[in-house]
Amino acid sequence: MKAAVLHQYGQVPKFESSFEKPSLPSHNAVKNLDKAIALGKHTIKYPSLPAIVGMDGIGTIVLQNNLENNENHNTNELNFENQRVYAIGSGMLGQFAFVEKNKTIPIPDNLDDISAAALPNAVMGSALALMDRGNLKKGQIVLINGATGVTGKVAVQLAKLYGASKVIVTGRNKEQLDLLLELGADKIISLLGTDEEIINELEQVYKETPIDLIIDYLWGHPIELIIQSLKSLVNHNTIINPIRIVTVGSMAGDTTNIPSLVLRSLPLEIVGSGFGSFSREGFRDLFVKYLPEAFEYAAQGKLKIDTEVHNLEDIENVWNKKVDAGKRLVIKVD
Repeated sequence: MKAAVLHQYGQVPKFESSFEKPSLPSHNAVKNLDKAIALGKHTIKYPSLPAIVGMDGIGTIVLQNNLENNENHNTNELNFENQRVYAIGSGMLGQFAFVEKNKTIPIPDNLDDISAAALPNAVMGSALALMDRGNLKKGQIVLINGATGVTGKVAVQLAKLYGASKVIVTGRNKEQLDLLLELGADKIISLLGTDEEIINELEQVYKETPIDLIIDYLWGHPIELIIQSLKSLVNHNTIINPIRIVTVGSMAGDTTNIPSLVLRSLPLEIVGSGFGSFSREGFRDLFVKYLPEAFEYAAQGKLKIDTEVHNLEDIENVWNKKVDAGKRLVIKVD
């Protein structure tokens, strides 16, 4: 069968047209996690090499006993067969893969495969940051720092869908910032200005609409500016509500400088959002609530994601390709 096969850690997966069939065609988003595993820089390892890459994807169910030419199906199995699903498994960048039934989510009939393949990772990085780690409540005001990437754009839309009364966004890409206004953002703040200009604009925003929740995809210097602007407002007795910062990424740097005095002067809480910090309930809700909801929102046209699509045969050329800002790379497997 056709597959993207890794022969050695640190190398780019290669397209093979006749790799051994493990188990229907699928479409898969290539994520940083997939690349980290292939580089050998992640704790997840393949049992042996060569191995087919990919941790999740969209495909159609074929029952295992049907593959083995056994026609003894019960009614529940027959209802499950031929269903189009999102699935988590291993070796997903191939024409066939084994998945467990409890690790699948049905895809609405009117949602295309490409969007369905691109959404899950972005939903994990936004829905759980907003709801599980951010504890977003209806009517609250959200600031999304670094919202011009794929996950940030999904976070803007989900924040509104989850009931945020106002969403303010920051970013450097002017084209993507303008697009965020069409996706539901109420105000955009460019990070291309001087520190003083950015702080002044943030201070004005806080005076008009005090922030309840900050979802941060940048860390580094931008989060310092945000906290500095909050500190200056506290000095003028204008901040009264507690603020939670949820750090999801570190595109602007892994470290930042937050003086102890700031944490003692602000009603501020800083938490992380990632595999190690999700609550058990939150991780369960990702599969039983947030992802199914996101697929339905997308099917209804309420949730949009931009993609760049390539065929499996091109995997070596596009594996490390720099995709246009705000787009998710999706590999189409036919």
